[in-house]
Amino acid sequence: MKEALFYRPGKNNEVVCELCNHHCRIQEGKRGICGVRENKNGVLYSLVYGRLIAENIDPIEKKPLFNFLPGSRAFSISTVGCNFHCLHCQNYNISQYPHAHKGEIAGTERTAESVVEDAIRSGCASVCYTYVEPTIFYEFAYDCSMLAHERGLKNVFVSNGYMTPDVTRHLAPVLDGINIDVKAFTDDFYKKVCKARLQPVLDNVKLMHELGVWVEVTTLIIPGLNDSEEELRDIARFIHSVSPTIPWHVTAFHPTYKMMDRRPTPIAALRKAREIGQEEGLYYVYEGNIPGQGGENTFCPGCGAELISRFGFSISENDLTDGRCSKCGQPIDGVWS
Repeated sequence: MKEALFYRPGKNNEVVCELCNHHCRIQEGKRGICGVRENKNGVLYSLVYGRLIAENIDPIEKKPLFNFLPGSRAFSISTVGCNFHCLHCQNYNISQYPHAHKGEIAGTERTAESVVEDAIRSGCASVCYTYVEPTIFYEFAYDCSMLAHERGLKNVFVSNGYMTPDVTRHLAPVLDGINIDVKAFTDDFYKKVCKARLQPVLDNVKLMHELGVWVEVTTLIIPGLNDSEEELRDIARFIHSVSPTIPWHVTAFHPTYKMMDRRPTPIAALRKAREIGQEEGLYYVYEGNIPGQGGENTFCPGCGAELISRFGFSISENDLTDGRCSKCGQPIDGVWS
């Protein structure tokens, strides 16, 4: 265990967690919504510090991050637990593990030093905190991030964007890139499907961008729930209001966990979402989870030249020159080195 960051004492030995926007009020001996932060005698502890349940070497495109060190590899880590309870979670076996196993905390003991050393040894360009919401293992992620920067690695979060503004400001100096899920554009969806709220997510997209972190946004298109033209257009307009340079990934849903009653996303729905994003002025809109359809490629927003050709998580051609279009010379937004 490690004493948690971002909490304050309440009444009668209660603590208030200020890590995410649930602001859990946690009684003595109890845990927060994430299932991995526990109040012991008025002190909040992280139960997952250095307890990794998953470690993999992934292509950065899998995160997905397309305008961030394309073709590089990310050393990806996760603990158990999550502060969302999404009905369609593809990693529910680890995100909901403590709730499904009577509070058990599974994982292998690791140090921040060993994670960073393994990332370097394996030729990765970044350490990625992913698979569940990484904010819930913030203390370990932050320690890894500090060491990673010292050793010349970049840091990436794959996030639901629910951290508090204080956490965002604390994290931003050591965070190079983040993919934030904007899962829908209604509070009703967030409350029913994720047990959360929309506005804090939107606020974090804005704040991360303002603080200089490279931001990409993902929306999983779920038939009948968030795929109306009006809602997709609202998401695209919101992203554009922050910056037209923020890439938007519109990705295909496949039935899983507690959402087996929905059909997979048709290719036509992804194509329509991409068209909407382009109509609303976004420079980089990508289709995901259905490879080989052409919607995964990066085009110059100036001359329209195809610059990065992809198939799934693989790059077949990269025609960028020092972060610029090789045809017209326009700078292409992203992190390229």
